[in-house]
Amino acid sequence: MGLIKSIKEKAKSQLRTIVLPETEDERVLKAAEKVLEEQTARVVLIGNEDTIKADASSCNANLDGAIIIDPNTFADLDKYVDELVELRKKKGLTHDEAKEILTTEPRFFGCMMVRLGDADGLVAGSSAPTADVLKAAIQVVKTAPGINTVSSTFVMETVDGKFGENGLILFADCAVIPEPNAEQLADIACATAATAKNVVGIDPKVAMLSFSTKGSAKHPLVDKVQYAVDLLADRNVDFPFDGELQADAAIVEAIGAKKAPGSDVAGHANVLVFPDLQSGNIGYKLVQRFSGASAHGPIIQGLAKPVNDLSRGCSVDDIANLVAITATQVK
Repeated sequence: MGLIKSIKEKAKSQLRTIVLPETEDERVLKAAEKVLEEQTARVVLIGNEDTIKADASSCNANLDGAIIIDPNTFADLDKYVDELVELRKKKGLTHDEAKEILTTEPRFFGCMMVRLGDADGLVAGSSAPTADVLKAAIQVVKTAPGINTVSSTFVMETVDGKFGENGLILFADCAVIPEPNAEQLADIACATAATAKNVVGIDPKVAMLSFSTKGSAKHPLVDKVQYAVDLLADRNVDFPFDGELQADAAIVEAIGAKKAPGSDVAGHANVLVFPDLQSGNIGYKLVQRFSGASAHGPIIQGLAKPVNDLSRGCSVDDIANLVAITATQVK
């Protein structure tokens, strides 16, 4: 069974409520129809009901079963406004400003639904930059307890199944933090391990990558990764990890045994934490193009509740797939 199919089966078994706030995009409406047909989530659409229904009719999207909420007529709007004012009081946000944001910025309204438990997760970004999605998520949903870093991971599904966990390997961070420090690398490792376990359904084995293996090179960039490994040890995390490791030592058993003898992770890693965004982003795209691997993501992680970002070039299937992934992130 492929990864997405298995994720959808899991989503069906624990039906969650996912918000799709960008209802001006017909791809979102068609994806909502697909999600409802596949029964992978309950769907909440944000916007004027008449407009959404008219747009759905014009693009032949059947939204029977979807919940449509108009922030301007929402019964608990004052509750949402008060919560946003409280969250942003240090920034001096007024009641009127909060109301304006929540009635004109559907991503903020949707994130408030998630924060207050009226929905389980949110998927957006088909018609907005990543920065807009993350701004709403970070300001409203906030980060998970003990995690100060919002990051991302791609689940690489390779064709031959030779590396990782039957061909599944998580790459992080490939989309959010350009130059993570050691503390952020440790956060990324923890968040990606949780994604591996909760979303992908595998026991994480985390490799902290570098151009050095176990001190084979000396450089401040190596020191950063070594410090991140020390921080993970101090946190007493519940997953195996090792580093610093070169990529071949992380995923090739024979090389791992030679370069890092005695390691529980070397040669068997299924989570690769890259030292910076450049290497992570370049790495996943090279693997995707050279090997024909499927790259599922980016999956946003480190938030208190799941919010995920789409590419603006996404397809209907991309949106529906990310809804299922988001549903499986719910704790």
